[in-house]
Amino acid sequence: MADEKKPEAEEKEPVEGEAAEGEEAPKKKKPPIIVFIAVGVLVALILAGGISYFVATKLMKSSAAEDNSGPRYHDPGVFVKLGDPKEGLLVNVGGVKANHFLKIGLVLEMNPAKKANINKEGKLDPIAETKMLDTVLQILRSEPLDGYDANKQEQLKEKIKVEVNRELSEGSVYNVYITSFVLQ
Repeated sequence: MADEKKPEAEEKEPVEGEAAEGEEAPKKKKPPIIVFIAVGVLVALILAGGISYFVATKLMKSSAAEDNSGPRYHDPGVFVKLGDPKEGLLVNVGGVKANHFLKIGLVLEMNPAKKANINKEGKLDPIAETKMLDTVLQILRSEPLDGYDANKQEQLKEKIKVEVNRELSEGSVYNVYITSFVLQ
């Protein structure tokens, strides 16, 4: 048996990831898929936040530019009742031959910063009052009878506000309030 050779240590071929004798194995670790998902989600959130901020600021600016009805928040106004303090205004409406009368209480909320309309005591200037009464009476006289329908009162108030602001100066009237309304 001397002829028989003992097999010397069989040389093994290195398998992937294993190092040959005397060499150190290169450390190639694949990062877990969770890291890729986390980074992707983080990037997506940052992008979504940036896009949302951009869109929101653009929309807010454009909606503020389109809203030309005046400031939403303003200083407290000076309330002025037109006509007789108790009775309000009595107007013949629907034309001379219509024989319809409107008894209406109108209160206008005036801008106190407009010094030409409001004096130091908070009272309405007589010239401004005359212009306001003339404008309001013209509107009420020229309105057709169906314009006094309860569903159309908001339109009537807006028309009065726009016309009085045009007569006095833009921004003079904040709001128009109807406190009493009788049509016969």
